Amino acid sequence: MEVKDFSKAQGHWILAKMGKRVLRPGGKELTQKLVDGLNITKQDNIVEFAPGMGYTASLTIAKSPLTYTGIDADNEVVSSLSQKIKGENIQFIFSNANSTPLLENSKDKVYGEAMLTMQADHRKSEIIREAHRILKKGGLYAIHELGLVDIDESLKATIQKDLAYAIKVNARPLTEEEWKKLLEDEGFEVLKVFKNDMSLLEYGRIIDDEGLLRFFKIGWNVIRNGAARKRILEMRDVFKKYQKHMNAIVLIAQKK
Repeated sequence: MEVKDFSKAQGHWILAKMGKRVLRPGGKELTQKLVDGLNITKQDNIVEFAPGMGYTASLTIAKSPLTYTGIDADNEVVSSLSQKIKGENIQFIFSNANSTPLLENSKDKVYGEAMLTMQADHRKSEIIREAHRILKKGGLYAIHELGLVDIDESLKATIQKDLAYAIKVNARPLTEEEWKKLLEDEGFEVLKVFKNDMSLLEYGRIIDDEGLLRFFKIGWNVIRNGAARKRILEMRDVFKKYQKHMNAIVLIAQKK
């Protein structure tokens, strides 16, 4: 994804431009728990909503599923990943996650990361409903999102407002119970929940996610780009300000 104006670009694309590959709120640790929790086999037909940079897609494809389909509403992402990740029975489709061209009851496992958080609550439900539609009975749906803890409605609104300003996306994280209710209301039973600190831009997490060499490469890129540095520091300040009230959460649910 090309970044033309760092003052207006969405936060995750700025981080990607600086060289960051792991862009999920719980880091690669929580992403790995999501992949492991899905127990992907060679008989599975897998769908990923919003594959982004393709990090989790690579982990999934390494499990040799029967098929893998990535769904993304950004045509640049679809084009880039189609060139980067190739193989038999692997495809990337340009489509909205709330209305895909995939057949009803045709997939074994569906997952998405850091994308429901960026949607209004009614749009979250539409996407979850679409996952339910394309899954076979008993199929698994996993999400990896931004969570809220120990808050009231006033603080929740303030966090959402400050996040939206910092990352230039209308971020609307939810509490664990709210995430569970969204899934249950659309016909899922939550089987497992994993949580982690929301420390996406903390040095220790970056080193753990990216490795020491890439950590220094990202740092060098940020130092050389003043506009990107300004935005990243703004994001980091918001994350630190509300770190006691935010976390990262993975929920693995089954279609009833």
